[in-house]
Amino acid sequence: MGAFKSVGTFLKGPKYKKAEYTELLTCLYQTFRLAKSKGDLALEAHVEKPHESSLFSAFPTFQKDHHASDFFCDYLRLLTLGASNPHEIEAIMDQELDVHHHDKLAVSGAIRVIGEAVPALGIVAAVLGVIVTMSSITEPPEVLGGLIAAALVGTFSGIFAAYGFLAPMASNLESTYNSEHHYFVCMKMGLIGHMQGYAPQVSVEFARKILPDEYKPSFAELEEICSNLPPAG
Repeated sequence: MGAFKSVGTFLKGPKYKKAEYTELLTCLYQTFRLAKSKGDLALEAHVEKPHESSLFSAFPTFQKDHHASDFFCDYLRLLTLGASNPHEIEAIMDQELDVHHHDKLAVSGAIRVIGEAVPALGIVAAVLGVIVTMSSITEPPEVLGGLIAAALVGTFSGIFAAYGFLAPMASNLESTYNSEHHYFVCMKMGLIGHMQGYAPQVSVEFARKILPDEYKPSFAELEEICSNLPPAG
């Protein structure tokens, strides 16, 4: 089922691109700015109902992404409950991210295993074709030629399906899931920076620095966007 559902991901590629990362970074900045000015308890109303939050409504892509917003709000909720040890929280984050990432990669891994098995099935089909051919060994050459060709079609089909479709699909999905993993690591780094008491600009810079170059907004670009944000509240 996971493999069938992943076809859309395979065709569309990563759902997080530079615009989504820029929005996430500005969301982190606005959230941390509110927490710094009014305290972590000011976040309580927003993290309890993130999909109704006036804070997150300014960032619609993030707000509509249930998994991302729930991940972010879960750890903000821990802050409002008094959890303050960044090293302990980071260990929990790493464990959660590893489990989530492992589940995603299980889909691409399953497709890769099927791709590795398909050529063997093609060989089985070819062997069966040869058996049929041998049982008709007394037939004229034009008949034997057709039977041998049919046997070789099995091998061709297995190799074509494996290396022309399944293997590239598995590699594409693995690359896509690895790319999407950066989105959550970005949130993690920002949260850790905030928990260690850094200013919002510094915490967001921690998050920005770990992004791949193709998705990373420049420091000046992000600073300009953040400076134009309305007051958090």
